[in-house]
Amino acid sequence: MPDGAPVRIGILGAARIAPAAVIKPATKNAEVVVAAVAARDVSRGEAFAAKHGIGRVHGSYEALIADPDVDAIYNPLPNALHGRWTRGAIEAGKHILCEKPFAANADEAREIADLASRSDRVVMEAFHYRYHPFAARVEQIIASGELGTLQRVEAADCFWLTKFSANAYNYSLGGGALMDLGSYVVDMLRTFGGSTPEVVSAQAKLRGSRIDRAMTAELRFAGGHTGRLKCSLWSTDPPHYTARVVGDRGELRLNPVIPFQQFSVRSADGHRKERFFGKRTTYDYQLEAFAAAVLRGEPVKTTAAEAVENMTVIDAIYRAAGLPVREPA
Repeated sequence: MPDGAPVRIGILGAARIAPAAVIKPATKNAEVVVAAVAARDVSRGEAFAAKHGIGRVHGSYEALIADPDVDAIYNPLPNALHGRWTRGAIEAGKHILCEKPFAANADEAREIADLASRSDRVVMEAFHYRYHPFAARVEQIIASGELGTLQRVEAADCFWLTKFSANAYNYSLGGGALMDLGSYVVDMLRTFGGSTPEVVSAQAKLRGSRIDRAMTAELRFAGGHTGRLKCSLWSTDPPHYTARVVGDRGELRLNPVIPFQQFSVRSADGHRKERFFGKRTTYDYQLEAFAAAVLRGEPVKTTAAEAVENMTVIDAIYRAAGLPVREPA
């Protein structure tokens, strides 16, 4: 791209998440422009483009990733399609911002990560919370030793999704609580726990024979500390998104809602709350990081290699719960 030119992003599908994740943040970022959208239903794509001021509409995903006037692809397709179209975008020479989960399973994630490593393209998984200063501050506190030696890390993401026809309940599209919400929880546990954990046990509550509407898992990290995951699309748990990091000298509790606002720390230094107020969303920070990587080669936190680690834990939890791993569509 010429010096000073923005990253021209194309969106795969007229997805509900796209306005919050990319379109609105792009209006506040001079280094990014949303240039095109693709939809298999052209009329839907045209309506989406008109609503959001997008200049071009493609009637197929293939046409979008072949568009010479598109530099990068945002992939918010159903989970089981992530791998196929991320692979296609890399092969077409595009940078890629792929929604979580990165792939249907660890094997597919590993194939894509290998392809990404042989290219000079930015391939980034969209765990937007990782790019907010809130998350960096939590990591800083853990690394500082204020909490002492880690003993336990817990995280939960629970929601009430009563539309049972949604993709999140569709096995063939990579559905399930662990794939949908749990991918965030696994990433958070890995990030705050300091390594990729071993899965000790897991229990699922089912809708049908293969879809987990809720999942819990016990984990063990290389440092000897333990962890717990909880996620649900439909259960008796009220909606919440929380995490807890416990050391032998203190404890950190957070409620990472959007926008991230505060967490509490209790340690030998006393009890305090740290607050993050502002108008910038986690998605604003994420898009800024993606553009910086594409334009200036700055590193990203949620790489394809990290995605392999995340999918490895997800697969292991499914197996421990007696369920099959997801397959690409």
